[in-house]
Amino acid sequence: MQKVTILGATGSIGRSTIDVLLRHPEMFKVFALTANSNIDLLLQQALICSPEYVVVSDLKYYQQAKELFAQSTLNCEVLAGNDALELVASDANVDVVMAAIVGAAGLLPTLAAARAGKKVLLANKESLVMSGDLFIQTANKYKAQLLPIDSEHNAIFQCLPADFTYGDLPASGISKILLTGSGGPFLNLPLQDLSHVGPEQACAHPNWSMGRKISVDSATMMNKGLEFIEARWLFGLQSDDIQVVLHPQSIIHSMVQYLDGSVIAQMGNPDMRTPIAHALAYPQRVESGVAALDFNQLTDFTFSQPSKERYPNLTLAIEASNAGQYATTSLNAANEIAVDSFLQGQISFTQIAEVNNECLQQITSHKLDTIDEVIASDQNARRVSLEIIKRINPPAMLRTK
Repeated sequence: MQKVTILGATGSIGRSTIDVLLRHPEMFKVFALTANSNIDLLLQQALICSPEYVVVSDLKYYQQAKELFAQSTLNCEVLAGNDALELVASDANVDVVMAAIVGAAGLLPTLAAARAGKKVLLANKESLVMSGDLFIQTANKYKAQLLPIDSEHNAIFQCLPADFTYGDLPASGISKILLTGSGGPFLNLPLQDLSHVGPEQACAHPNWSMGRKISVDSATMMNKGLEFIEARWLFGLQSDDIQVVLHPQSIIHSMVQYLDGSVIAQMGNPDMRTPIAHALAYPQRVESGVAALDFNQLTDFTFSQPSKERYPNLTLAIEASNAGQYATTSLNAANEIAVDSFLQGQISFTQIAEVNNECLQQITSHKLDTIDEVIASDQNARRVSLEIIKRINPPAMLRTK
């Protein structure tokens, strides 16, 4: 019986994780559930999972949570704040931590899990985007097991040889990693129309069910850019080791190309329960609740190269990964601010990339040798991005709302 903490339980990954866990009560027990502010859903999940702890990260909702849980039949402790997140991620009774908090907010509790030597199921790509080398060093030092949950990285992990040599593709007989992406909802939209799309259109992903921030990132392909950076740290890669390939059907989740010409691909329906179940049970396999592929229904597989004009955020992310840690940390912060501003109707869709690019232009190179320096760099980039957004003139369609 493995005890599991789910960081970000009320998000899409957290909900899918609970679905998989409930299918295997003989293998897993929920130790803690955490949420930012969705107290009602957190209570529903707790009633189903009976955790020992629940954590509300936003302190404004702590009293509400205390009162709501006190009225229930549950016997669990209600905690709040960032320290509490780190506590339930590193508790000695925990075996597995699902790191599914979206964005920079997930860094410290995920790092705490790594420092405690846990089996870390990494759905929070920002942990590596913001602090790649420091995070990997911590995981190695404390013998944490790091398993990727993003469907692309999980696919790569499944396609690698058992004796894969970190950071040396030729030694493992590999020529390159093929990182696939759907292209999002605007793959075929005329470029001149991109500036007029709204949040609801951007969040309507054709294949995946995701939260709003990640959905927008998928539409701009920043999500693929962050995954590009994450893949470099997870597998010890150089930029030239990775090729991004558009695959709108989202059936092939990524591929590994070998020196002998072979290409091994991991395939499956676009459902996050597959990589979640794989990582939870690794190295075994368990049922996930995902329907098997019906090859009689698969009529079309297409592949193409992403356009720099359509997806400038992808180019920015690749350039940032080559510039160094300060650049990827700053880009991630700028993008979180820009996407939030877009969702609030303050900037247009195409201005997300403009904000990100200008922020990177304004921030000079600097070293990030500690987590405190990473956090300070993140906060500075957020300040810069907010100043940029204040100066932006939004399109007339946004100004009149």
